[in-house]
Amino acid sequence: MTSRRTENTRSGNRTKAVLPVRIKGKDTAGQSFEDLVHTLDVNASGLRLGSVRHELAVNDEVTIFYRQRKLVFRVVWIKKLRGTSEFHAGLQAVTQEPGTWGLSLSEPMSQPITALTVSQALGVA
Repeated sequence: MTSRRTENTRSGNRTKAVLPVRIKGKDTAGQSFEDLVHTLDVNASGLRLGSVRHELAVNDEVTIFYRQRKLVFRVVWIKKLRGTSEFHAGLQAVTQEPGTWGLSLSEPMSQPITALTVSQALGVA
């Protein structure tokens, strides 16, 4: 029996990386927002976000700002964390830029990446 790859199946291994990023988009109520959130893990074609405070809709596009980069992603899933007002979100890159995260994503990391300061991540330090 062969397994079929579905649209929601992630391609590539995840690398644990807690990196502060800014997200800009519209929530399910149609309200524009811009917030500071963080990645939980990344791979060459997408990422998983934590601390998202706005409900997003699957297939919506959001903009992620990291250092001097402005990247467009599509929401592939969203999950509300029980007992909180926060969400986790899975995003897929609409366009890919090599070296976006400053990590080697071809091989799994043996140690998690440590969090940067907000100023380091946003490139204002």
